[in-house]
Amino acid sequence: MARIANFGANGAIGHRVVSEALDRGHTITAVVRDPASVSRTHRNLTVVTGDVLDPASVSLAARDQDVLVSAVGGGDGPGHRALLRPAAESLVAGLHTLGAGAPRLIVVGGAGSLRVPGGGLLQDTPGVPEDVLLIMRAHADALAYLRRVAGEIRWTCLSPAACVRPGRRTGRYETGLDELVTDARGQSAISLEDYAVALVDEIEKPRHLGERFTVAHGEREA
Repeated sequence: MARIANFGANGAIGHRVVSEALDRGHTITAVVRDPASVSRTHRNLTVVTGDVLDPASVSLAARDQDVLVSAVGGGDGPGHRALLRPAAESLVAGLHTLGAGAPRLIVVGGAGSLRVPGGGLLQDTPGVPEDVLLIMRAHADALAYLRRVAGEIRWTCLSPAACVRPGRRTGRYETGLDELVTDARGQSAISLEDYAVALVDEIEKPRHLGERFTVAHGEREA
């Protein structure tokens, strides 16, 4: 079983990752600014105070862990969007201080920089709302930073489908790398629950070290 530290464990994706990992028997350290924001209790869950924007806090949270998950997102307004690139910088800096003892890093990414069928990026599709476009660009900037400077850090970025929202856990999904995954109708969607399944699957069986991959419900969910 893995020892996992999770920044953003109280968010829409983060708390589902925590639940999925706990249900599989992993040990979780939920790292949040306000421990009172985490209501779940479990024998394998520890809640601590931490700040993803502080490299020292990252280093402390990551010490003696197997995997560090960053589920800080950009969906709650300009303040959260502005966290994405600085969070990536802080994560890299904090993990570098641990040298060879640093855990793997898995970052929750965005879908905007995925290529769509026919060419171009999802974020360049006409009609994308401005607030969504800003989130997409912020995630793309954070991913570009990881690709440039992560160095020896064993990192993975997991981008969701074009549409990700609460739903049911099926345990089924299709994967891609830098191309948007669509179903037989050309739709790209995944539930938050199955996104968490894919992320914990990557924790258990790493297949995408040093790269971004994406998940969506495929033809079986069409």
